[in-house]
Amino acid sequence: MLLTATDAGQIALEFLMADWNISDNYREWFAIFNSRLIGESWYIVELGVEGFPDRWFIQVYDTAMCDPNYTFFSPVRSSEGYVDFVDLPEMIAEVLVAERKSR
Repeated sequence: MLLTATDAGQIALEFLMADWNISDNYREWFAIFNSRLIGESWYIVELGVEGFPDRWFIQVYDTAMCDPNYTFFSPVRSSEGYVDFVDLPEMIAEVLVAERKSR
């Protein structure tokens, strides 16, 4: 199966939502910011929540599998609070809080 950058982005989004047990009702809050081919057999996909600086970087292989050891990056320190989550659904805010605390 030959993956395109779009395919890899969708696979990574599905993986992230499944990994965090996020309902499909919240899919519209997530965006695929970048999906680029690395070498001949895998993509790096950059995902995030619209309007927030936090990013997940997920490797998607040409087998359509994702590396479970993805990278999360946020310029916001967990000690800075979560006032930016006012308009977010609780489920998504909980995921971002957990990810920010884990780094």
